[in-house]
Amino acid sequence: MVSARQRRRPLAGQALATALALGLMLTGGAAQAYCRLALVLAVDVSTSVNSAEYTLQRDGLAAALDAPEVRHAILAGLPDTGEVMLAAYEWSGRYQQQVILDWTVLNTPAAIDRAVARLAGTQRSHDRFPTAMGYGLGFGAGVLSRAPTCDRRVLDLSGDGINNDGFGPDRAYANFPFEGVVVNGLVILGQDSTVEEFYRREVLRGPGAFLEVARGFAEFREAMTRKLYREINLLQMGAGKAAPSGDPG
Repeated sequence: MVSARQRRRPLAGQALATALALGLMLTGGAAQAYCRLALVLAVDVSTSVNSAEYTLQRDGLAAALDAPEVRHAILAGLPDTGEVMLAAYEWSGRYQQQVILDWTVLNTPAAIDRAVARLAGTQRSHDRFPTAMGYGLGFGAGVLSRAPTCDRRVLDLSGDGINNDGFGPDRAYANFPFEGVVVNGLVILGQDSTVEEFYRREVLRGPGAFLEVARGFAEFREAMTRKLYREINLLQMGAGKAAPSGDPG
């Protein structure tokens, strides 16, 4: 005959398991999900970008994130492939940088929807300042320092001109925490004939760093879509100039 004490043992075990599960929820004891990529997008809003161009840039950024191929690259194989974390900010003058999307995990279609809506609804932060690229990169290093732990850390710098105010990218890389960070670029041709070469020579940084080119703001959406897809999939296709992984001298 089974005793009352023996009959109580399964119930006691269930109660213990429930208590442990509740304790984990209350204390945040669940393990952090695996993150494969922390990606921050830095968008130029200096005075060379007029209001119509800004609209093409803002809407193109949102549309690129919403592109079917980019969505698939982000979500395919989760959770085994690891999550993607995204942030974005606008930059122009020395002290004119503004986060427009703080760190967001893109692990569901709804999460991507919210990020797309946030980017599409952005109101321009500044429009009367020069191109202080070193300051813009330094700000990006600070944004990345707040990112969750991820296998890869990538900063995307897009713009239509070269640095014309304050220190340049070389000093930013030497004085801000860029260890282990890859910097890719997207240039918009039209304003400055030297911008593409400047980005290749001065901006790209880290193993596999690459440059996408938009021939005017009307092509920004397509160029950004290509760049996001390539970065998320870690495709290595003619990396332009890949700077050493350490800080430039």
